[in-house]
Amino acid sequence: MPTELRQASSLFSIRPSGYVPSPLLILRLVRTVRAFRSKRDRRYADPAAPDDLARNGRDRHWPGARSIILDGVTHSYSQAHGVSSPEGLDPADEIAQGSYSVYDLSLRVEPGESVALLGPSGCGKTTLLRLIAGLERPLAGTIQLGERFVSGPPGRGGSWVAPESRRVGMVFQDWALFPHLTVGRNVGYGLERSKRTAGRIAEALDLVGLSGFAERMPSTLSGGQQQRVALARALAPRPGVLLLDEPFSNLDSSLREDVRSEVRRLLIELGITAVFVTHDQDEAFVVGDRVGVLCEGRLAQVDTPDGLYRRPVDPFVADFVGTASWVRCGASDGFAHTPLGRLPLSDTTGANGDGAASHGAARTVDVMLRPEQLRLAQGTTAEVELVEFYGHDSMVVANLDGTQLRVRCGPDPEVRRGDSVAVEFTGTSVVAFA
Repeated sequence: MPTELRQASSLFSIRPSGYVPSPLLILRLVRTVRAFRSKRDRRYADPAAPDDLARNGRDRHWPGARSIILDGVTHSYSQAHGVSSPEGLDPADEIAQGSYSVYDLSLRVEPGESVALLGPSGCGKTTLLRLIAGLERPLAGTIQLGERFVSGPPGRGGSWVAPESRRVGMVFQDWALFPHLTVGRNVGYGLERSKRTAGRIAEALDLVGLSGFAERMPSTLSGGQQQRVALARALAPRPGVLLLDEPFSNLDSSLREDVRSEVRRLLIELGITAVFVTHDQDEAFVVGDRVGVLCEGRLAQVDTPDGLYRRPVDPFVADFVGTASWVRCGASDGFAHTPLGRLPLSDTTGANGDGAASHGAARTVDVMLRPEQLRLAQGTTAEVELVEFYGHDSMVVANLDGTQLRVRCGPDPEVRRGDSVAVEFTGTSVVAFA
């Protein structure tokens, strides 16, 4: 029992039966209980008052936005499938024995920053979110939220903070709304009961543009509205970190674009720290200040969307992020000798340190050509194999001496399959990998 209530109850515990307390003692008890409730509310309150967002404007950082620091985090497939490691087993032994959903992953997310995690199915994206949220425990490494260590390996005194104590909000892939609860009760599900609850619910619904929907049932809402209710529920407790697990995957394509733009705008306005998981490059580039690409549980590269697209560290990242044509050819003295001619190698070529752009002896490299670096011209050196029409633009696939080149064109490329064309390089330099 809390100290304040214990003190209050002690006022009557020693009284004889039939004793009627004086009004003064009753008043003292009431004041003690009120003081306890006030202390409890302050304990769960956020640094800002309920109306601080409205008073200060939404261009400020979210109250209590925190950094995320992952250092050497490893998680095994056996853990992911509910098979616990034997107590006392050295993590190094466990790591040496099995395969991993996440392996030796380190990442820092600054307060107020949005980081998108991009990768194919099964690469460890969702597991990483669950590790941050506390729904899984790492086999090795540590996780820090703000100044607080919240996760460490089991045994040997590893740190651990329960999920409900981490101040982390999560939007699930299927949204996970309670069908028997109203929108308002869904949004307020994670809130402590207090006089501020109704205000928090109204504030969260206003943030996502659903004011006036509190009494509606989830079944009466569209997919986009249900997604926003799930987002409001995650925001209502004012978490220090917001995690989003492919929240747009259940929406149709046109609605997906609208909702992801709204979410991006909201994250910018609030300044909340967010980690967003997706396998869609467009979503990652729209939502993330930085984008991390995962491959088989490892973080291959983290960079801005522009840096990731233009300066990939390896062929996997280059292929996964955007469209590319590959030409295998010789390179020497800072130039690649391609069927398109002698092309200058980028200073960032070999971002993984392979030194393909260095001057010296000839070597064989794989040159990456983005579609926007090429254009069609008059000529007969290549044959059009395919024209892909997207409305806002089109993609022409041309065969040049056995090499397929993808060329981005306008909405009316004025070529058809089987036409003879020439392909020219219009960029300043190319990225190559040895």
